Amino acid sequence: MFTLRSGQTATTYFDKYLFESDPQLLDAVARAAQPLIPHETEVLAGLELGGVPIATALSLVTGLPVAFVRKQAKTYGTAKLAEGADVTAKRTLIVEDVITTGGQVVASARELSERGAELVGVLCVSDRSEGEHVLDEAGLSLMSLFKASDLR
Repeated sequence: MFTLRSGQTATTYFDKYLFESDPQLLDAVARAAQPLIPHETEVLAGLELGGVPIATALSLVTGLPVAFVRKQAKTYGTAKLAEGADVTAKRTLIVEDVITTGGQVVASARELSERGAELVGVLCVSDRSEGEHVLDEAGLSLMSLFKASDLR
């Protein structure tokens, strides 16, 4: 059994760092995910930590700028939630590696919206299919490269 960030347990574990740390696999993932990006997207917002390499790889493939989104804004220096590209008044796509409950995605979406981002959806590599209703309730459309059931 594996304990997930959400506190839930699972009998299988998708080790995203194996493909996120391999340049060839990460490139293949980015190229496969590229067609899922809504055409109106102006900024990719990679969520800390797993969404950052995915968003960066997508940026390299698409030429879209990327913002790196913390779980909480810094309490020092610039006190920013998102570093890199400015999301203010930009059509922004949230990028995450794996979504289980969707709780952190919804929290980050709220924070980005409060800072002026116009959210166009959420893109993830692997959707464990347990949090889609949470995203729906928050008005966020989810695009996923894989469902957990695809990876078994």
